[in-house]
Amino acid sequence: MKEQKYVLKNVDSFELKDIFDCGQCFRWNIEEDGSYTGIFGNNVLNVKKEDNEVTFEGICEGDIKKTVEYYFDLNRDYKQIKKRLSKIDDNIKTSIEYGKGIRILNQDLWETIISFIISANNNIPRIKGIIERLSKKYGNEINYKGKKYYTFPTAKQLENVGVEDYRGLGLGFRDIRLYETTKMLLDKKVDLEKLKENENTVEVREELLTLSGVGPKVADCILLFSDLKRFEVFPIDVWVRRVMNDLYIKQEDENKVSKKQIENLAKEKFGGLAGLAQQYLFYWRREA
Repeated sequence: MKEQKYVLKNVDSFELKDIFDCGQCFRWNIEEDGSYTGIFGNNVLNVKKEDNEVTFEGICEGDIKKTVEYYFDLNRDYKQIKKRLSKIDDNIKTSIEYGKGIRILNQDLWETIISFIISANNNIPRIKGIIERLSKKYGNEINYKGKKYYTFPTAKQLENVGVEDYRGLGLGFRDIRLYETTKMLLDKKVDLEKLKENENTVEVREELLTLSGVGPKVADCILLFSDLKRFEVFPIDVWVRRVMNDLYIKQEDENKVSKKQIENLAKEKFGGLAGLAQQYLFYWRREA
């Protein structure tokens, strides 16, 4: 692997904070100059935006232009998506204006599954810490500009890791779930390649739900944020429940609002773009 550089000019719908801090990824960190450095696959990249120009620089396994275009979903017309969603109502229009630079990354399915199992009932700094420790212990080391980075371990690299080993990394109750899911995937009880080929989102979701530690919200996050790329799903957490109730349902006690009620409303209002609408609403409500 070698150091490469790619400059993207006149880019639309691309803001670093919006992309990396909207809750979809855990391995990107802000630098003193406002750029972000992250690791995905066998790549370590620094991403910097100045005016309307984005510079990607780092160690890349393949051609950096192709890698960046795929990972950052650059061939999708987010401008048109935002235009369509903004016509629905003023609430979604306002949230889009706030998070106008969000793009949904094409993240590796295996890494996304494990990362969101770790994310259950957890906060962002702790999630990032656990993933970093897991990668440092079992992933591969990459040196870039005098700093050591570690790839996310493959299922094969975790083959002989036991529950106690995970517990030592601070996973808490998630240790057994990570262990069991890794075994299930290694034994092909759930075949990730077949999941990617299956265009029926309901069937894929049902199969994801058989994995240890994967409940409805985690399954929907995997569907939306991985390279499965199912924009019709609508992950629901406490923030999403709150914003949907405050803006649309208006129940006095938000805890009485069922997930099914929110899902039906999201499907009715946002259709096949529900996942993106969720990201704009979630990010706007949490950050603003």
